[in-house]
Amino acid sequence: MPPNPPTAPSKELHVFANPSAGRDYVIQFQIPEFTCNCPLTGQPDFAHFTIDMICDQTCIELKSLKMYMWSYRNEGSFHEKVTNTILDDIVAATDPRFVRITAKWYVRGGIYTNVVVEHRKKGWTPAPRVELPAVASLGHAVGLL
Repeated sequence: MPPNPPTAPSKELHVFANPSAGRDYVIQFQIPEFTCNCPLTGQPDFAHFTIDMICDQTCIELKSLKMYMWSYRNEGSFHEKVTNTILDDIVAATDPRFVRITAKWYVRGGIYTNVVVEHRKKGWTPAPRVELPAVASLGHAVGLL
């Protein structure tokens, strides 16, 4: 039997039911190989995307996110535009409580560009951060170090 053909890039984001919709928890996607093209020169642009999100009723299916990010490979787009478009598409697909996208664009002409965009669902407020004291290592705790 021949191997499965590669899946084509797609702008469609698939979702699945959040298995813990009653709880705020962070899902983080690291996408270190994002590429698109400069709309002025046609040269490739490379970025490392970090997507942090607190889902509500649905989560993004990972393979569709991969195919979605791949779909930008041959498109021309300014850094600010593509980062904001990705945020808009994720919000439209999942209606999350919170999502932040950090796009760290690799150097071009001696300048690094970082674009950070975020969305908060109307009426959603995060729980207060819990600060825990540092715990001594076991060696310190029993007097071995």
